[in-house]
Formats: sequence, C-alpha cells, structure tokens
Amino acid sequence: MQHATRNGLLAFLIAAFVIAMAIPQTASAQVFITIRVDENGNGRFTTESGFNAPLPSALQTDPGPGGLTGALTYGLLNSSGLTQTAGDLLLYEGGVLSDVIRFNPNETCFGTVGCLVFYSDNFDGKDSLADIGFPTALYTNNLTVNEVGPEGNNGFTYTPTAGQPGFVAGAPLRAYVIQSDSSVPEPSSILLLGMGLGAVIFIYRKRFGRVVPVTLISALKTESNP
Repeated sequence: MQHATRNGLLAFLIAAFVIAMAIPQTASAQVFITIRVDENGNGRFTTESGFNAPLPSALQTDPGPGGLTGALTYGLLNSSGLTQTAGDLLLYEGGVLSDVIRFNPNETCFGTVGCLVFYSDNFDGKDSLADIGFPTALYTNNLTVNEVGPEGNNGFTYTPTAGQPGFVAGAPLRAYVIQSDSSVPEPSSILLLGMGLGAVIFIYRKRFGRVVPVTLISALKTESNP
C-alpha cells in the first residue's frame, strides 16, 4: 500500500512539473540579460548564467530619423536572426528632455546588427561623449520616462515589452540600465571650486605671509583632476 502511494505521488509530481514547464513565460518573468550603458562609451553585457563582456562603442553616424554624425553608438552583441524593435526612449529630468536612447535594428555595429545610440543634452557644455544634442527627428515609436536618482548619479532601468523600443522578440528578457549623468564634476563646478580655494589661498598669504600649505594645493589638483 505504501509502495503504491509513493508511486502515485511520484507520478503526480512528474505530471505537475511537465504542466509547469508547458506554461508560456510572461513579461513578469525574470530578466536574463542586463545591458549597462553610460554617456562615455562604457557598456557591459551580462547574463544570469555568468556571461560578462564589455560592449563595443564608437562615435559614428546615426542612420535613424534625424540622426547626427559623431553619435555615441553601442553594439549590442545581438545573435544572428534576432531583431530588436526600432524606437526612441526619451528620458526627462525635471520636466526637461535630458537624454534620448535610440534603438536602430538595421544598423551594423562591430559585426552584429542592431545598435543603441546614446544622445544627451549639451545645454551647459559638453563633458561626455554623448553630449552632442538630440536628433532632429524621432521614431514614431517612442516612449517617455522620468530619470530617477540624485543629480550626478541618475538614470533609468528599462525593461521593454513587446512593441516597445529595444524589445527583442524570441530572445530572453533584457533590462537596459542607463546611467545618465557622469560622476565627473561639471566644468562650472570645478571653476567655482578653484575660485573659492584661490580666495582662501590669497587671504592666507595676505594674513600670514607664508607659503601656502601643500594640502590646499593638493585639494585643488584632486578636484580638478578626479
């Protein structure tokens, strides 16, 4: 009787496993691929199975709508036969357009087809490779999101679903981790810091008539050259 019960339980578990494996995966399934990109050509492709490789990048002409020359472009290491959905991801910060992440499915990058183009605003000057402004036109397929995080370390993690820019049909789900702002201080911030330290040095020399302490000079050099 116990043997028959054990056989019945085993048969039930096997049947349950087969049924579970037959259920289609939905968009709520785990993300298997993570693609990280920033404004300075630093990209990385990782999977949950342990694969980890840098993404190639270069400045090249964007063939998408209103594309600019010298645009920061990443190869996405797409497998042959897979096509990503064309479109633009628009990142806003404080109600102002900050970045455009473009997905060009027919562009060839470093031997693979399908590229990501990173555009960033240059309102306050250029301090990263992506700071060339925005394309003069957009894909009709576009999505608007708001950046999250503090100034200097903000961005957005984007997991597209079917039909959205960057979605790849027939491939594992993927998340795009977009680092919007560089951690390098803005030139204006460095200038203000330098002026402040310069005033301190002047007052110190005026009052004490001595050589400026090395620590002050080192601090200025460190902040100007992170």
